[in-house]
Amino acid sequence: MQFIDLKTQYAQLKSAIDGRMQAVLDHGAYIMGPEVAELETALAEYVGVRHCIGVASGTDALLIAMMALGIGRDDEVITTPFTFIATGEMIALLGAKPVFVDIDARNYNLDPGLIEAAITPRTRAIMPVSLYGQCADLDAINAIAERHGLPVIEDAAQSFGAEKAGRRSCGLSTIGCTSFFPSKPLGCYGDGGACFTDDDELAKRMREIRVHGQDRRYHHPLIGVNGRLDTLQAAVLLAKLPSFADEVAARGRIGARYAERIAQSGARCAVPALDAGNTSVYAQYTVEVDERERVQAALKDAGIPTAVHYPRPLHLQPAFADCGLGPGSFPVAEAAAERVMSLPMHPFLDTATQDRIVEALAQACR
Repeated sequence: MQFIDLKTQYAQLKSAIDGRMQAVLDHGAYIMGPEVAELETALAEYVGVRHCIGVASGTDALLIAMMALGIGRDDEVITTPFTFIATGEMIALLGAKPVFVDIDARNYNLDPGLIEAAITPRTRAIMPVSLYGQCADLDAINAIAERHGLPVIEDAAQSFGAEKAGRRSCGLSTIGCTSFFPSKPLGCYGDGGACFTDDDELAKRMREIRVHGQDRRYHHPLIGVNGRLDTLQAAVLLAKLPSFADEVAARGRIGARYAERIAQSGARCAVPALDAGNTSVYAQYTVEVDERERVQAALKDAGIPTAVHYPRPLHLQPAFADCGLGPGSFPVAEAAAERVMSLPMHPFLDTATQDRIVEALAQACR
């Protein structure tokens, strides 16, 4: 059983993907070729913003966004401890300090009610993560940010394609950042990412930063990075984009059916909660269980793969030991880290396989 089934997707899109990649091989513009600009135009239109800047990874997207905002040494950025390390890592890489705020137990996203107390004179941005495929409460977060004159960077590595009140993830804040890692809802065949904004000046700065701070050949007004999205990855994404809406819809149906079937099965586990007005692309379908290791072992014996996203919050990672935040600092995030478990999830998950997963889960969780 596949945890994420990229082989079926490729089989369905093989002609389009192969054709797009062959076109790049034929013209030979492997760096910043025409497919990059074509993809940026298409993605900006999809999200509903003026600018999309293709970059080398979701991690680079976060870095470039913060560099464009001038975030650096001794600044503070408010974020969540319950996320992949890249979120906090890029803050620290710039010499800034990640200021962690606990999460909402229902949706695993940053709790807006705790943000204001964390703001100090050194705060330069708020970076919520739209975890597991559902947008954070960006209406509330943006309102707080506006009161304090702060930009908001949505880490939307897992939520591209999700909506909040009819508006799409990556178009809900000052800058939206996403990842096109192969397992993401819209994935390429290597590393890739993008930044989105309606701000013309920020877009200009991000475009320059991704090419070593260059505004024209060998002229560098900014310090930048080598953060370009390569042309072959843009070609793969262009081939996948026409079917993306159908895959997003399938993810929504499969996620809803998981919740329905798990409830019917009597499995003793908590399923993901969707906030009002939100959709989810279920980058992971994550449940909460007691005795996680035992449950995972039982599912493994049944031939069902699982994963844990994430087993240790950032404030308890050795890399952030200098923050001085021990166990008990963020009890909701710490409790989630002990209990979350992700089930197989992709747009091609058929009902028979899903029923088999739920039946095994129910047996393990009774």
